[in-house]
Amino acid sequence: MTEQFDVVVIGAGPAGLSAALNLVRARRKVLVLDSNRPRNAATFASHGFVTRDGISPLELRRLGREELEAYEGATFAKAVVSAIEPGFVVTAGASYQASAVVIATGLTEKFPALPSLRTFYGTSIHSCVECDAYEYADAPIALIGETDDLAERALLISQWSRDLIVFTNAVGRITADEETRLAERGVSVDRRAVADVAGDRDGLSGIVLADGDVIPRSAAFVRPMYSTNLGYAASLGLATTAEGWLEIDDSGRTSVPGVYAAGDSTAPGPQQLIVAAGAGARVASAVNRDLLA
Repeated sequence: MTEQFDVVVIGAGPAGLSAALNLVRARRKVLVLDSNRPRNAATFASHGFVTRDGISPLELRRLGREELEAYEGATFAKAVVSAIEPGFVVTAGASYQASAVVIATGLTEKFPALPSLRTFYGTSIHSCVECDAYEYADAPIALIGETDDLAERALLISQWSRDLIVFTNAVGRITADEETRLAERGVSVDRRAVADVAGDRDGLSGIVLADGDVIPRSAAFVRPMYSTNLGYAASLGLATTAEGWLEIDDSGRTSVPGVYAAGDSTAPGPQQLIVAAGAGARVASAVNRDLLA
């Protein structure tokens, strides 16, 4: 028989765990399904989470799961969700039926194709400015990306260091007006193609350009291309934005009654763990109230 739950939460990052914790404290029977492949697994330390500044993201997940599983109504399963059928039958190896579903599966990152980028990702190359820029205050920093919002991100990084060079990899778009504004803050733009990044066991040392130049840098921020992980929910017909984000109201309700979303799959913004956790708590409140109705 299909096991019954009040709520199935898909994803055990800070959004999913926060939603699940608040729901089980509302005496809901909650199942959390997670593949255990977080995109911040390479990061040694996360920042900005009050009382947990500097903690490993994996340790934060472990603590969150430990707290959740202390409650009688909580169940956790390591599993990949393959489908959600109408009626909220969730398939993840086994089948589970729920009165409500919370989607908290986050995003997938696609980086510029630089062979050694992953070697330094999470140590001296990062994607979240708000999370990691403080550690590189006044250091020589690179911003590498291929999108049309590089100027905006560069202005943000310049709050921490103005020894900043933006590398567009001959793809990213920065207008003349944007370049002028960046120059006023001491930020320069290099539009040449990037071949790779260089460094050693101590960290990043430079950006290797296709023409052979190596520009010394001790840290870098990379601008990924983001995509959502929502193939398993295709049968639900959830409304999305033109960019692929889930459309939600202020409480995390999607276009399908009974389906909610929290975290990075709902909108671009600061990729901070504490932001996702707050969204999960907000969604839990909406789910509990809606189930009462």
